[in-house]
Amino acid sequence: MSDSRPLGPQLSDWRPPPAPDGTPLTGRYARLDRLDADRHAVDLHRAMSDDNALWDYMPYGPFSSASQYHRWAREAAAWDDPLFYAITDLDTGRVGGVASYLRIKPEAGSIEVGHITLAPALQRTRAATEAIYLMMDWAFDAGYRRFEWKCDALNMASRRAAQRLGLSYEGTFRQATVVKGRNRDTAWFAAIDADWPALKEAFGFWLDPANFDAAGQQQERLGTLTRLVRVTSDPAQHEG
Repeated sequence: MSDSRPLGPQLSDWRPPPAPDGTPLTGRYARLDRLDADRHAVDLHRAMSDDNALWDYMPYGPFSSASQYHRWAREAAAWDDPLFYAITDLDTGRVGGVASYLRIKPEAGSIEVGHITLAPALQRTRAATEAIYLMMDWAFDAGYRRFEWKCDALNMASRRAAQRLGLSYEGTFRQATVVKGRNRDTAWFAAIDADWPALKEAFGFWLDPANFDAAGQQQERLGTLTRLVRVTSDPAQHEG
């Protein structure tokens, strides 16, 4: 009598994708360039310095001076994992945020987006949305199978953003780490390569200029377009 146990599908054509190398990513509304302290730090600090709440869930910040932020940016720019990008809003020509690839695992086909910090002027803009879309598009086009998003479980803005972008909720790791002397439970979200064709179509529709009126207001919400692609929803979005 044979002992048959279930095994995952054989990935006969699987080839590990390349690691990101910081090549600029350019769209209609946003451009991402590898973070360079001398090019970007002054403008980033100026854009972010009026909102200390940006750093509530980050393991660093707030920064009391431009020179302090420059030192952090110089260190961060030298890393390959996380690999940081500076985000430019092409409508204004201003650098207004950063995001990174991290926990880059080509051998598993897995990559994460994180350290997303957007100045108030960049928040809720087409450029901000397109910046993450460009990072997702590069990852799946390169051959990654899984694109992750993790955040402090108390960071409701980040949880809502992950869902809006079409990432499925996968659970919360309790007491996952300690940040700034405080407990952090970590909420996990992800999209996989099977999700990407439908998500890419949703992004394409939402980013089309025809989806915006003369004042730049969206006609169709991105969350509405991605809802049917998500495998699971975040239960925290339905509390209260």
